[in-house]
Amino acid sequence: MTDLSADIGLSSRRRIGSAVYQNAALTKAGLSERVFALLFSGLVYPQIWEDPEVDMEAMALAEGHRVVTIASGGCNMLAYLTRAPARIDVVDLNAAHVALNRLKLAAFAALPAYGDLLRFFGRPGETANEEAYDRFIALRLDATSRRYWEARDLLGRRRIGAFDRDFYRTGLLGFFIATGHRLARLHGVDPSEIMRAKSIREQRRFFEERLRPLFDKPLVRWATSRKASLFGLGIPPAQYDALLGASGSMAEVLSARLEKLACHFPLKDNYFAWAAFARRYPKEGEATLPAYLQRANFETIRANAGRVAVHHANFIELLAIKPAASVDRFVLLDAQDWMSDRQLNALWSEITRTAAPGARVIFRTAAQPTLLPGRLPQALLDQWHYEFARSRDYSARDRSAIYGGFHLYVKKDA
Repeated sequence: MTDLSADIGLSSRRRIGSAVYQNAALTKAGLSERVFALLFSGLVYPQIWEDPEVDMEAMALAEGHRVVTIASGGCNMLAYLTRAPARIDVVDLNAAHVALNRLKLAAFAALPAYGDLLRFFGRPGETANEEAYDRFIALRLDATSRRYWEARDLLGRRRIGAFDRDFYRTGLLGFFIATGHRLARLHGVDPSEIMRAKSIREQRRFFEERLRPLFDKPLVRWATSRKASLFGLGIPPAQYDALLGASGSMAEVLSARLEKLACHFPLKDNYFAWAAFARRYPKEGEATLPAYLQRANFETIRANAGRVAVHHANFIELLAIKPAASVDRFVLLDAQDWMSDRQLNALWSEITRTAAPGARVIFRTAAQPTLLPGRLPQALLDQWHYEFARSRDYSARDRSAIYGGFHLYVKKDA
């Protein structure tokens, strides 16, 4: 299949704008959308914040499956390769995410051993990583991705040099987490101290006594009441409204999500909590690493990396050039929260056309309920079965804790 990136000359900002803009430019809402599109055109997610273990279980992912997924930080795409699917098509509107996904694939193909990969993506302050890029990875990358990683920042440093420092403190998400830590310390709380907890009971005590009270502080309530405050989470204005829902305030919503992250899973099993509170991944043997960084998965992912194609495109564009009944699994992340009814209908028309018998679609939403009923034509929706009970169970077990709902749809028999 042709890589759509070669055929599309639009900038990330314009492509993201086409997905985000729902209001006139000179309105308050329109201005907010345009600020978000500007920020979102750079690196947003140095790592993905959806739980791949839940994804793979919900998809019943297995050998031979053909998958289409949104890229984000690329961690989950690599995790899916542990199940040896036949092909994964990865799409993203954001050129930085495309470059990051291609970098990760090239690293698996090019770095000499597992230890080199772990140092590159799993350890901060490894000053040999930029050299490893030049020696092993660069020649495996396409020209566009090389230009991205070798471009220089305002301090004259190449972007790839971030892997010599701490890549996970970069991007909008890295800035958001850093701001959260600074705000907490301003009120006398160090969130990283939760990592001393030896049990879920101790985790909850720290949350109730130290973290939850922060959300009652006037500065925190004021800041989180501004839609722009959540741009660092990659949440556009429309999704902010969906996230707020019927809740009294965004501070209450965020407190509830942080409570799940801090209290519902043992720290040794939740690398998302390590990323948020410790601001690093655990060391090998210290706690569970992301699937793609686990020693046991290295050779399998390396062997299967050639099954992935990464496209600078949107979901609909990619599906439009695929034959009917040619995709087994669809991963939409939370992209539908951004969409108008027209965009949703176009997306699901292509999903339904390209879905193989028994195909599965998974996605997440800021609010708890699925967003499809009442927005898709009933004739289209009737071709899919919504797994309500399973979706609620997967939502509860998603360790990232950011989203209100996880949803699984299965294609009905003809």
